[in-house]
Amino acid sequence: MTGYSTTEVAKILGLSPAQVRGYVRAGFLSPERGDDGRMRFSFPDLVFLRTARGLMSARVPPRRIRRALERLREQLPDDRPLNAVRIEMEGSRIVVEDGAERWQPESGQAVFDFDSQDLTREVAAPLAHRSFEEARGRREAGESLAAEEWFEWGCELEPSDPQQARDAYERALELDPKHASAHVNLGRLLHESGDPRAAEPHYRAALELRPDDATASFNLGVALEDTGKLPEALLEYQKAVRLEPDNADAHFNAASLAERLGRDAEAVRHLAAYRKLTRRS
Repeated sequence: MTGYSTTEVAKILGLSPAQVRGYVRAGFLSPERGDDGRMRFSFPDLVFLRTARGLMSARVPPRRIRRALERLREQLPDDRPLNAVRIEMEGSRIVVEDGAERWQPESGQAVFDFDSQDLTREVAAPLAHRSFEEARGRREAGESLAAEEWFEWGCELEPSDPQQARDAYERALELDPKHASAHVNLGRLLHESGDPRAAEPHYRAALELRPDDATASFNLGVALEDTGKLPEALLEYQKAVRLEPDNADAHFNAASLAERLGRDAEAVRHLAAYRKLTRRS
C-alpha cells in the first residue's frame, strides 16, 4: 500500500476533502506525493485526522481547533510530529497528552485533574476506604472473606486509590485464581501504571477462563503492541473484532498494525469496517 488519497481519507474518517486539504495547507500534515503529484497520506496521518474529527464531533469550532493545533505545533520539538501525541476534549478544554505530560495547547498550562480527583475523594473515596479497612479488619480477625467481596471493593476503590484497588484484586485472585474479571481489572491497572508486561499474563489468564471475552482480547492486543509484539497484537485485535464486530477501536488498531506489517488487504478490510461503524455512530 502506497498510502491513501485525499478522497479515501475523507471517506474513511467522515471529513470533507476540503477539510483534509485545509489541514495540509495549514502545515499540520506533510503527506508524500505520488508519481502523479497527488497527496498520499500515511496511517499516522489518519490517526491525527481522526483526532481532529473527534474534536469537531465534540462541537469544537474549526477555528479553535486550528488555533490549538497551531499552538501545539509551536510547543513540540521540531522532530516531534503532531500525530505522535494524544489530543482530546476534557469538558470544555482541549488537552494534549505526551507520556506523563498533559497540558492545554491554547494556554500552554499543565493540566492536573484536581477537580475530578477532589470530587471523588470527597464523595466516593471515604466510603470505599472505610469498607476496605473493615474488610482488612475482618480478615485479620480470622473471618473468611469471599473473592467477590474483594473484587467489588477493588471496583469501588479504582477512582480514588488505584494502588489499593490493585491490592483488592490481588487478594481476590489469591482466594480465587479463576476470577476472570479480577484478572482483567488488575491487568488494566498494571497497564495504566506503565507496565504492560505485567498486565499481559493477567489478560491471558482471563482469556483462558473466558475465551469469548472481547475486552480482555482487545486489552491484550494493546499490551502486546506496547511491548513490540506486533504480529501477536494483530491476532488479538482480530480476535476482538470476531467476538465484537462493532468494536471500532479494535478495527482501527488492527488496520494500523496490518499496514505496518505489510498486510495490505487486512488493513483495507479493517479500515472499511471502521468507516462503516463510525458512519453509523
